[in-house]
Amino acid sequence: MASFLRIPPERVPPETLAALLEEYASRDGTDYGEREVPLAEKREALSRQLAAGDLQLLFDVDSESWDLVPRDRARDLLGDAS
Repeated sequence: MASFLRIPPERVPPETLAALLEEYASRDGTDYGEREVPLAEKREALSRQLAAGDLQLLFDVDSESWDLVPRDRARDLLGDAS
């Protein structure tokens, strides 16, 4: 079973956080909306969601990887009762 740590975004250096958001926003996938969303706009949306707590930055200790996950999913992965 994976071991996850919640990483507070304010503890991540700004340039590192910007790089993480850029990488996440540019992951393989297809936009199925009516218009193509620019990468900068995707980054800003992720940043707002992270600041609001709607997304959580988790680090998987076992695989030494990170991911942005919705708050409820993070709670499940972390085993939080709150």
